[in-house]
Amino acid sequence: MKTTNKSALLKLSIPSSLEAEEAVSEVLLELFGQPGSSYHDIELGTVTASIYLERTADWNATTKSQLEAGLKRIRSSGLTLGKGSVTAEKVRREDWAESWKRHFKPISIGSALLVKPSWVKRKPKPGQAVVVLDPGLSFGTGQHPTTRFCLQQVVAAAKTDRCGSFLDIGTGSGILPIAAAKLGIRRIDAFDFDPDCVRISKGNAVRNRVGHRMKIFRGDLTKLPHQSRQRYDLVCANLIYDLLLAERERILNRLAPDGVLVLAGILRTQFAEVRGAYEKAGMKLIVGRQENEWESGAFTRHSAG
Repeated sequence: MKTTNKSALLKLSIPSSLEAEEAVSEVLLELFGQPGSSYHDIELGTVTASIYLERTADWNATTKSQLEAGLKRIRSSGLTLGKGSVTAEKVRREDWAESWKRHFKPISIGSALLVKPSWVKRKPKPGQAVVVLDPGLSFGTGQHPTTRFCLQQVVAAAKTDRCGSFLDIGTGSGILPIAAAKLGIRRIDAFDFDPDCVRISKGNAVRNRVGHRMKIFRGDLTKLPHQSRQRYDLVCANLIYDLLLAERERILNRLAPDGVLVLAGILRTQFAEVRGAYEKAGMKLIVGRQENEWESGAFTRHSAG
């Protein structure tokens, strides 16, 4: 059977770095409506951010100029990008899918949770919950250090008797609410600004047979009411650090008095500022994790028992 044009994707590749991958991803999200995915070559010590476009027409003189301007802003902020130039190449959809089979490996969060793609036949340990998640053109699969930290905190919260509700701010692929449902957390809400992420996360929830267990909706954190009627025992906010700072009160007003707040998506160089801002608001760090260029933390209120 011949490969049709509809099966071809346009792959953009941008030389990046560990410290700049989040910033590059944000630029791609702004331009194309989906974040980039980073490939780390351990042997060469390089990082490449890539994005796959359904329509080749989306890569044109205007978007080229806008991308270059975005990369220039990243450099001017002090972050270092990789050597080389932006490249664009057509790839068959089948080749794209096969390449992800080499990159996406199963992840175990202790004996409680296994996250794996559908093509991996690995069986869970006795009592281990399973999340099946295949990569898509816009996705989150738990490979990133900040997502893994969030998964670890969901597992930790689910082991207690105090976690009956969970809110995921910026849900992406829906990996966190799906894991929460699999682990038995009762009330689960999640939202994302990107409508594609909402669509993908709902589909992933249905495929994992937990779609009825949660509410996933499109929402803009910056436009939500400052006060929330619903407070959650666990809140995850895996966001860029300036949004964590600017919307601190909105985030905190959705946390139950003795709840746990997980903040992720933060570079090591930015974490002290974020931690300081939340400590000024009465929070204290209870668990922290550094991995590569990233640092994440789980917080409770000082008054919590």
